[in-house]
Amino acid sequence: MGFMDRWKIRELKARAKRRFGASTGNRTMAAEARTEAAEARLLQTEHEIKETAQQIRREYGTRP
Repeated sequence: MGFMDRWKIRELKARAKRRFGASTGNRTMAAEARTEAAEARLLQTEHEIKETAQQIRREYGTRP
């Protein structure tokens, strides 16, 4: 299972939790789900930045 699969699973879990919290009227659960979704997006962004940095290093022949 790759990184993107894990990110998608986290995102789907948060989305389901938010919908469940909203449908049951549990505002705390819905707020937690929004936080989890934001965390999943942040992890994806971090991964994309790291990949871009590696690509630049390979392209210009520099090392970390």
